[in-house]
Amino acid sequence: MPAAAIATTILAGLAAGASLIIAIGAQNAFVLRQGLRREHVLPVVLICIASDGILIALGIAGIGGLVRAAPAALEVVRWAGFAFLVLYGILAARRAFRPERLETGGSAARTTLASAVLTCVALTWLNPHVYLDTVVLLGSLATPHGDPGRWFFGLGALIASTIWFAALGFGARFLAPLFARPIAWRILDAGVAVLMVTLAVLLVVQA
Repeated sequence: MPAAAIATTILAGLAAGASLIIAIGAQNAFVLRQGLRREHVLPVVLICIASDGILIALGIAGIGGLVRAAPAALEVVRWAGFAFLVLYGILAARRAFRPERLETGGSAARTTLASAVLTCVALTWLNPHVYLDTVVLLGSLATPHGDPGRWFFGLGALIASTIWFAALGFGARFLAPLFARPIAWRILDAGVAVLMVTLAVLLVVQA
């Protein structure tokens, strides 16, 4: 492929990837919270990027057809995601009633690395929409570009994912002065609680 065509295809993938990734969701809310607390930000960001990379590659490789052909598997993921989102929403609601303040000196209770990793993995992989959006939709959008164009399209989508999660996780620290006040955490956690429960309900209603 000519260099100009490669660049155009990468930009198309970047735009498509950004339109799907940059949206209010459970995964983004978790990355933002970890970034604000400055806890295990690098592992969380890397998990999100790696997960998107795997899903995008599966879509580009044509696995989207298998996803559409396996409604039973998606149903299992749907209900597991529903249960997890409701539980996470309840925990966020509890935090909203017991607001913290942003502590950098180690006095605040910290999330363990294992807990952060498991939560990030669950929020990413127990969402059936991630398979439909990333694997099926991005895979379908990449198909018209042919070979090797569809892989450059996927590269563009992965670049969008990398930029977004890095900015969200590591850029959150600039909001630290705001979250030095407990009321800011109360509002954030209340919003997260509402978001998680709403997403859980939508997972079932949109079945």
